[in-house]
Amino acid sequence: MVQKGTATLDFGKGGQSIELPVISGTMGPDVVDIRTLHAKSGMFTYDPGYISTASSSSEITFIDGDEGILLYRGYPIEQLAAQCDFIDVCYLLMNGELPTSEQKTSFDNTIKNHSMLHEQLVKFYTGFRRDAHPMALMVGVVGALSAFYHEAMDITNAAHREQSAFRLIAKLPTIAAMAYKYNIGQPFIYPRNNLSYAENFLHMMFAVPTEEYKLNPVLVRALDRILILHADHEQNASTSTVRLAGSSGANPYACISAGIACLWGPAHGGANEACLNMLEEIGDVSRIDEYIQRAKNKDDPYRLMGFGHRVYKNFDPRAKLMRETCHEVLNELGLQNDRLFKLALQLEKIALEDEYFISRKLYPNVDFYSGIVQRALGIPTFMFTAIFAMARTVGWVAQWSEMISDPNHRIGRPRQLYTGITMRNIPSAALRK
Repeated sequence: MVQKGTATLDFGKGGQSIELPVISGTMGPDVVDIRTLHAKSGMFTYDPGYISTASSSSEITFIDGDEGILLYRGYPIEQLAAQCDFIDVCYLLMNGELPTSEQKTSFDNTIKNHSMLHEQLVKFYTGFRRDAHPMALMVGVVGALSAFYHEAMDITNAAHREQSAFRLIAKLPTIAAMAYKYNIGQPFIYPRNNLSYAENFLHMMFAVPTEEYKLNPVLVRALDRILILHADHEQNASTSTVRLAGSSGANPYACISAGIACLWGPAHGGANEACLNMLEEIGDVSRIDEYIQRAKNKDDPYRLMGFGHRVYKNFDPRAKLMRETCHEVLNELGLQNDRLFKLALQLEKIALEDEYFISRKLYPNVDFYSGIVQRALGIPTFMFTAIFAMARTVGWVAQWSEMISDPNHRIGRPRQLYTGITMRNIPSAALRK
């Protein structure tokens, strides 16, 4: 961070004015440092949803929504998705650089050696109803990891933080796959150290003890790309939740559990499931115009899912990659004429040519295609958010560790604009009868 001048805040006629530092990062908008605002003026800022507030400094991920840019540690997401696998990206997010071949082998082996769950932890699943949502199981089981690893819980110790990160990244696929198996009543399938990260997850999801499960490299690569594209996304709701929980000194398992709970919300991690449900509701190409007209009608609460993004005011860079992956998977499986895929392509074509969508920059986002890809992989919709959590865990732990290692970090304490009743006295007992 570099200070590049000051901004003057003028409180108007008869009021004071104060000087506040303007700070510049390496990319992105400058920020006005308001940390001393209350001390100098007695005022707070008001910013619901933190739309204009930088709550932290970070070296991990950068987004330029106007230009459609997403960088992990400076590398464009397009290059990472095309040239790297998820283990490369995990190492990059955690360490700041892509691994050498030796570093990758060592890192990969470490992850594999932590992928099993303690057998007592496996028994936790039986405490849930069989039809419980997988995210409910993940919130509980991930939080319960803190009951098993007391020897590495000093968050001020860098080695302990790294050990916790290894365990979380390694165990999330196992936890997610077991949540699925428990839901459908099949035996748990344990991880295997001869399989890659994505291969292991597909094996644990779909293998059964009675026969051999054959991995398809095209489908493995598709899942790996989904994981890369969702690994981190700057200071979104769930990442901010992890940071806020971590700012109190909470253990990393509790913090990641909090992130999973936040991601569970339909406005966040459930968006790809909502897109698939939307396509199912439209049902046929002949009904697209009807739904587009509904979306344009300001008096109709209906809206098309998967178009536009809170951050990206241009094309979501992840959407193009997921679109390509969608074609690859459906071609491999002979599903080029899949009803929902054809519907999605036609809906996309109309929206990209319609002035209503163009003027509002409502381009297809990553969720528009990722649901179709996961459906083609055989993943049910109730598992979509669980896979999102599995992918995002590395981003969460990288952000959490960065915050804890920052000597200037403080416990989060947002302020408020109080709009309730002013101070009053309790009336006498006689008046309250």
